[in-house]
Amino acid sequence: MKRIKLLIFVLSCIIVSSCIPHKDTVYLQIKDGALNDTIPNNLVEIQKPYRVQVNDILNIRVKALDQETVSILNPTGEGNLNASSAERAFFDGFTVDVHGNVRIPTLGYINVLGFTTEEIEKKIEAQLLEEQFKETANIFVTVKLAGLRYTASGEIGSPGSQVLFTERVNVFEAIANAGEIPLTGNKKDVKIIRQYPQGQKIHSLDLTDIKVMQSPYYYIQPNDIIYVEPLKQKSIGTGETALSSITAIASIVSLISTAVLLSTRL
Repeated sequence: MKRIKLLIFVLSCIIVSSCIPHKDTVYLQIKDGALNDTIPNNLVEIQKPYRVQVNDILNIRVKALDQETVSILNPTGEGNLNASSAERAFFDGFTVDVHGNVRIPTLGYINVLGFTTEEIEKKIEAQLLEEQFKETANIFVTVKLAGLRYTASGEIGSPGSQVLFTERVNVFEAIANAGEIPLTGNKKDVKIIRQYPQGQKIHSLDLTDIKVMQSPYYYIQPNDIIYVEPLKQKSIGTGETALSSITAIASIVSLISTAVLLSTRL
């Protein structure tokens, strides 16, 4: 009987110790002794201008006083009306090829690799004024990314690729659109796999620390991969909360008691 009690005690300690702590489940905690009233003055969100990469899709529009003169430069919108916004953007947009170029009617190939959208606007406008139009035509060029595509994988609600039609998305918004991180996901070490001209790099974010808002990787970029590792509690298969741990302990005690009763009867 003493051995059985000892076994129950040991199992109880293992299950309770393997519960997921509350501090591991809460976003944006104030750490390192910071005071609440100092937070607004200390945090500055950082977002560097995005520079176009290979396989990006650009939405390019040209306007002028005489719109017919620039109609060839703008998509006609005759695609499948039943297509999703992402599909229309793919067919109507200009895809950056492996050489970093986009092919624009009447202008030919223009290199956009490593440029911001504002720089590309000025580049196209300058070429149009030099080759086809005069200043009096009042050429107005807009260049936008045709949706911000990223992939979320690992321990997350709805793994897969997402397309958001906005220019500014932080990691919390991206995760929320992918179904959130469950209790069994590691919020302290979320991986951002990012594309660079020289290859891929992996960056880590601690989403439980409010200082994550100061990270240069707080805002995601097109083609980012967000990977969330599972906590060890998931692989162990123990309770996620105190209540589930107590239930597990009660089940073990019940099984052991039943086994003891059967053995005494025999």
